[in-house]
Amino acid sequence: MKKASTKTSSVGRLKISEETRKAYAKRDRSLDGDPDAPQLPPEYWGNAAIGKYYRPLKTQISFRIDNEILDWLKSTGPGHLSRINEILRERMARERQ
Repeated sequence: MKKASTKTSSVGRLKISEETRKAYAKRDRSLDGDPDAPQLPPEYWGNAAIGKYYRPLKTQISFRIDNEILDWLKSTGPGHLSRINEILRERMARERQ
Protein backbone atom coordinates (compact mmCIF):
# COMPACT_ATOMS: atom_id res chain seq x y z
CA MET A 1 0.00 0.00 0.00
CA LYS A 2 1.40 3.40 -0.91
CA LYS A 3 1.88 6.08 1.70
CA ALA A 4 -0.97 8.58 1.86
CA SER A 5 -0.29 12.27 1.99
CA THR A 6 -2.13 15.24 3.40
CA LYS A 7 -2.79 18.37 1.43
CA THR A 8 -1.73 21.64 2.98
CA SER A 9 -3.67 23.66 0.42
CA SER A 10 -6.94 22.73 2.12
CA VAL A 11 -6.09 24.85 5.16
CA GLY A 12 -8.57 27.70 5.33
CA ARG A 13 -8.36 31.03 7.04
CA LEU A 14 -11.01 32.09 9.51
CA LYS A 15 -13.19 34.93 8.23
CA ILE A 16 -14.68 37.18 10.89
CA SER A 17 -18.21 38.21 9.93
CA GLU A 18 -19.74 41.58 10.67
CA GLU A 19 -22.34 39.73 12.77
CA THR A 20 -19.56 38.34 14.97
CA ARG A 21 -18.01 41.79 15.37
CA LYS A 22 -21.40 43.25 16.40
CA ALA A 23 -21.99 40.40 18.90
CA TYR A 24 -18.54 41.06 20.43
CA ALA A 25 -19.37 44.77 20.76
CA LYS A 26 -22.65 43.91 22.57
CA ARG A 27 -21.03 41.39 24.95
CA ASP A 28 -21.42 41.48 28.73
CA ARG A 29 -18.39 43.53 29.73
CA SER A 30 -18.60 42.37 33.35
CA LEU A 31 -17.04 39.08 32.19
CA ASP A 32 -13.95 40.77 30.68
CA GLY A 33 -11.91 40.37 33.86
CA ASP A 34 -12.38 36.58 34.14
CA PRO A 35 -8.92 34.98 33.62
CA ASP A 36 -10.50 31.54 33.06
CA ALA A 37 -12.65 32.76 30.17
CA PRO A 38 -10.93 35.67 28.45
CA GLN A 39 -13.00 37.73 26.01
CA LEU A 40 -10.73 37.82 22.98
CA PRO A 41 -11.50 40.39 20.28
CA PRO A 42 -12.35 39.17 16.76
CA GLU A 43 -9.04 40.56 15.48
CA TYR A 44 -7.24 38.00 17.65
CA TRP A 45 -8.69 35.24 15.45
CA GLY A 46 -8.14 37.08 12.15
CA ASN A 47 -5.21 34.93 11.00
CA ALA A 48 -6.33 31.67 12.56
CA ALA A 49 -5.87 28.61 10.34
CA ILE A 50 -8.63 26.01 10.26
CA GLY A 51 -7.59 22.36 10.01
CA LYS A 52 -3.86 23.08 10.02
CA TYR A 53 -2.69 20.80 12.78
CA TYR A 54 -4.87 17.70 12.80
CA ARG A 55 -5.90 15.85 9.71
CA PRO A 56 -5.80 12.07 9.95
CA LEU A 57 -4.45 10.21 6.95
CA LYS A 58 -7.21 8.44 5.10
CA THR A 59 -7.24 5.58 2.64
CA GLN A 60 -9.94 5.21 0.04
CA ILE A 61 -11.55 1.76 0.11
CA SER A 62 -14.69 0.12 -1.17
CA PHE A 63 -16.94 -2.14 0.87
CA ARG A 64 -20.47 -3.47 0.79
CA ILE A 65 -23.03 -2.30 3.31
CA ASP A 66 -26.66 -3.35 3.79
CA ASN A 67 -29.16 -1.00 2.15
CA GLU A 68 -31.05 -0.63 5.43
CA ILE A 69 -27.90 0.63 7.19
CA LEU A 70 -27.03 3.02 4.37
CA ASP A 71 -30.57 4.41 4.27
CA TRP A 72 -30.45 5.00 8.03
CA LEU A 73 -27.10 6.81 7.79
CA LYS A 74 -28.29 8.98 4.90
CA SER A 75 -31.63 9.76 6.60
CA THR A 76 -29.92 11.86 9.26
CA GLY A 77 -28.60 14.31 6.66
CA PRO A 78 -25.39 14.89 4.76
CA GLY A 79 -22.14 13.42 6.06
CA HIS A 80 -23.01 9.73 6.12
CA LEU A 81 -19.42 8.74 5.30
CA SER A 82 -18.12 10.80 8.21
CA ARG A 83 -20.68 9.11 10.48
CA ILE A 84 -19.48 5.68 9.35
CA ASN A 85 -15.96 6.77 10.31
CA GLU A 86 -17.20 8.07 13.70
CA ILE A 87 -19.02 4.83 14.46
CA LEU A 88 -15.96 2.77 13.60
CA ARG A 89 -13.67 5.08 15.61
CA GLU A 90 -15.93 4.78 18.69
CA ARG A 91 -15.95 0.99 18.38
CA MET A 92 -12.17 0.93 17.99
CA ALA A 93 -11.74 3.09 21.12
CA ARG A 94 -14.04 0.81 23.15
CA GLU A 95 -12.15 -2.29 22.12
CA ARG A 96 -8.78 -0.73 22.93
CA GLN A 97 -9.83 -0.12 26.56
